[in-house]
Amino acid sequence: MRLLVLFSDRRIEELEVGSQEPGVRVSEKWSQAETGNEKTGIVHPLLHSNMKRIWAQCIKELAQFRRDRLTMALAILLPLATLFIFGFAIRLETKNIPIVVQDFDVTPLSRSYVERLFATNQFRPTPWSGQDPVHQALERGIAKAAVIIPPDFDRQIQSGESSTVQVLIDGTDANNARVIQNGMKATTNAFLNSSGLLPGISKVIAHTRLWFNPGRKESLYIVPGVFGVILWIYPSLLTAIAMVREKERGTIIQVYASSMSAAELLLGKGLAYFFVGLAEAVFVITIGALCFQLWFAGDPTPLVFGTLIFVSSSVAFGLLIGTRASNQNAAVQAVATIGFLTALLLSGFIYPLSNIPFPLSLISNVIPARYYIELSRDAFVRGTGWLGIWYAPLIIGAIGFFFFNVARRVLSRMQLKD
Repeated sequence: MRLLVLFSDRRIEELEVGSQEPGVRVSEKWSQAETGNEKTGIVHPLLHSNMKRIWAQCIKELAQFRRDRLTMALAILLPLATLFIFGFAIRLETKNIPIVVQDFDVTPLSRSYVERLFATNQFRPTPWSGQDPVHQALERGIAKAAVIIPPDFDRQIQSGESSTVQVLIDGTDANNARVIQNGMKATTNAFLNSSGLLPGISKVIAHTRLWFNPGRKESLYIVPGVFGVILWIYPSLLTAIAMVREKERGTIIQVYASSMSAAELLLGKGLAYFFVGLAEAVFVITIGALCFQLWFAGDPTPLVFGTLIFVSSSVAFGLLIGTRASNQNAAVQAVATIGFLTALLLSGFIYPLSNIPFPLSLISNVIPARYYIELSRDAFVRGTGWLGIWYAPLIIGAIGFFFFNVARRVLSRMQLKD
């Protein structure tokens, strides 16, 4: 009778049971299968053993995660809170800008001009009284702009002359000042056009049409971007904390001294938190779609496929942080600094990528959240599908593989040699 034995040092030997000789020889069949010279169609014992160890590590991590009620609550509540805060609080379009108006003309034409200013949602009147209401309102920050209409406003316009309306703008916020300036110009042109006061008929008339988002719903731009930020931060954060917890409890020494390789340990832990990250992705995307009335604009398969790769990359980033950090505080700070800030500021989530100055613009090319946000916005807004976004999953996967490989090398140097 022959018995195959798998030793802890991964040697496979064949014992002759019941034989007079205790001789041991290596099975020629498995030796050939190991070198790849013979395709037997049978799963290699080493591969089967590695898969069992990876799966056992995954089950152990999921069991520990399930027993930790606080971690489970944070894995659900923190992404949900981030979704609602970013989804409802961030508004890129400036509305209801407070301005004061000082009308020295007080004629039907001047009042019509003032009414035109407040006819849109961009400006709102701010009442103010005093000796110098214009300057005092600006200096105290009560108003962001002041409009001063001269006393001969109506007479000069009716006589065909130009009348100068002074607009004082608070330039503390440069972007807001630019919005006010453009809004004043557009409102003045609309007032002249509606009153028939334009000097002549324009030879060129531009008819604009908004594609993909004709209603200008900001949630169609913000919420898909929030998905990328959430799925980059929290799976990596949970993975890094779980990795560091092994160091703090001292159980990582057992792993270092065992026959389990660094890749097996990382794959086991990563697989567990990959499932957790997928659960977070389904939960967050579903809640976001229901609360903010999102739906797929085209083929959803790029988003589904990209989400799988993106969550894997996020977990790999958490494994890398966990192998380098010495305690949980350091892991949280590293994820918050390296992961959150880059995903928030250098991914195109809020600011256009073209506005990022050099050399920070180079860093944005290796931020996985950038490419997932493009995937998400394409799925919910543009709907171009694989034709326009095929490169994003490839780049995300390449960056994730780099993170995992670096983490494996770092952990391999810590393990005890055979």
